Amino acid sequence: MTTDASATAARRPGEQVLSALGLGAPAPDPADASPHTFPGGGKWRTEIPSCEGPEALAVVLKESSRLDVPIHRISQGSGVWMLSDAEITEMVEATNERDIELCLFTGPRGTWDIGGSVRSDSRGAGLRARGHDAVAGCVEDAVRATELGVKCLLVADEGVLWTLHRARAAGIIPADTTLKVSALIGPVNPASYAVYERLGADSLNVPSDLTLDHLTEIRRVSAAPMDMYIEAPDDLGGYIRMYEVAELIRRGAPLYLKFGLSKAPGIYPWGTHLRDVTLDTARERVRRGRLALDLLARHGADGDMAPLGSRLPGPLNRFPTEA
Repeated sequence: MTTDASATAARRPGEQVLSALGLGAPAPDPADASPHTFPGGGKWRTEIPSCEGPEALAVVLKESSRLDVPIHRISQGSGVWMLSDAEITEMVEATNERDIELCLFTGPRGTWDIGGSVRSDSRGAGLRARGHDAVAGCVEDAVRATELGVKCLLVADEGVLWTLHRARAAGIIPADTTLKVSALIGPVNPASYAVYERLGADSLNVPSDLTLDHLTEIRRVSAAPMDMYIEAPDDLGGYIRMYEVAELIRRGAPLYLKFGLSKAPGIYPWGTHLRDVTLDTARERVRRGRLALDLLARHGADGDMAPLGSRLPGPLNRFPTEA
């Protein structure tokens, strides 16, 4: 895989054949392209999600080496509270050895709470932290995880995001901790995207059904890194957008290519009773990543990957943390 400047000969899927048949598409509009990159260069990074513990992590690392899939970030979905200190430490050490960012989910969430509204037709407040105690649980998770060496925290509530950003600014958690917004509350318009950035988000998972024009609209107001499932789990729609990867990068950079998996059982909250499916799906997520990267290479669009080991988002816009 090339990682230098983006190839000028990049082509769109089927372009040569369709043009020969008189079915060619208009040339891409340069005005649609994102002007932003990651700090240190590069337009895209990679993420393997749903890596729920040390054993799944070992599978992901082994498979990524076998298939030559570069990884910038590995994330977990069940939560800090579902892992022991020893398990977190093992995951931190394993990812540090490979210079990969480890991201763990914080605290209680509404879908697991006692409130009935999330099971109504409207889904109530969804994953958001219900009440003071749920926010406190998220903060407890954040402090514990960062004390054990975790450098990225996944959040699903605006108040938790703002609280952890303020804690970061105050030195309560390390200043280089990154905060990632969950796909389950991801913004769907440029105004909300900009608000999440100002609340402290360092990367924002947007829903995988956003159009290419939506990505361009967001990039006109914010340079905060964007995460997108190239293949989304079924509970997020099951969308598969592999043939669009090059255009997603062109429109959405700086972009994390997130390799999810459709048609797979849910594994949150994870436990050893779900061991086999967790390991099998972890392995397959890496293979899906290889397929997406092969498509990029086939179309001559695999340049401009951010350097491995890079993780920080660069300067972003924030609300003042002091009243």
